Amino acid sequence: MVMYAGSERLVIFDADGTLIDAFHAIEQTFLSHGMVIGDLERFQKRRKLLKYLGGLREFPNNLRRQFGKQRRKLLLATLTEFYRSEALLYPGIESLLRRLLDCPDIRVALVTRNVTIEPETTLKHLFARHDIDLGQFDYFASLSLGEDKTGEMKRARELYAINPARACACGDEYGDYLAAIGAGVYPFIVAYGFEDRARLTQSFGVPREVISSSPAEFSDRLLHALGLLV
Repeated sequence: MVMYAGSERLVIFDADGTLIDAFHAIEQTFLSHGMVIGDLERFQKRRKLLKYLGGLREFPNNLRRQFGKQRRKLLLATLTEFYRSEALLYPGIESLLRRLLDCPDIRVALVTRNVTIEPETTLKHLFARHDIDLGQFDYFASLSLGEDKTGEMKRARELYAINPARACACGDEYGDYLAAIGAGVYPFIVAYGFEDRARLTQSFGVPREVISSSPAEFSDRLLHALGLLV
């Protein structure tokens, strides 16, 4: 029988679309290269392969401007620079993170598929603008786009010998929901990032009860679950 000596809790965060306003960063990057990504509502509804090619009205121009290895490198470099110098956390997320990072019995992990150049360095710059040190997180993992998060979530939990019933994972996509379930932890899913509520519930069957529609709702739900809402 597995025993857990301590009573620590674990919160695992996705970065882009959950903590960070990634859509704004992508939108501004595209504009600087003469492309248009479309509005957030349409962006959220697109299938993953088409996310960055736009809808019917944007597709031809975007495809032409993204064609070629050198152009994609320039796009990535611009996105990286925007993340490091201008991209921001969603409103209220800074205070949520501070609250959790200051709790002695809560371990905070960041498991991300951030697509910028040297993601750890990028996120250090971004969090530093909010006076948050990335080194304060108890666990950090940066994965490639094709990698599943389940294994890293399990590793974070096992590293600190935390009871799965006292752990949760927070993300903005169906893949984040599956990874949380696969890791045996409770899922908190947000519908203001890369996928909207309708896509999450109707296309993928994610329960409405685990979905938050705004950063404020998400923060309240998470803090309430952790007994920290006052």
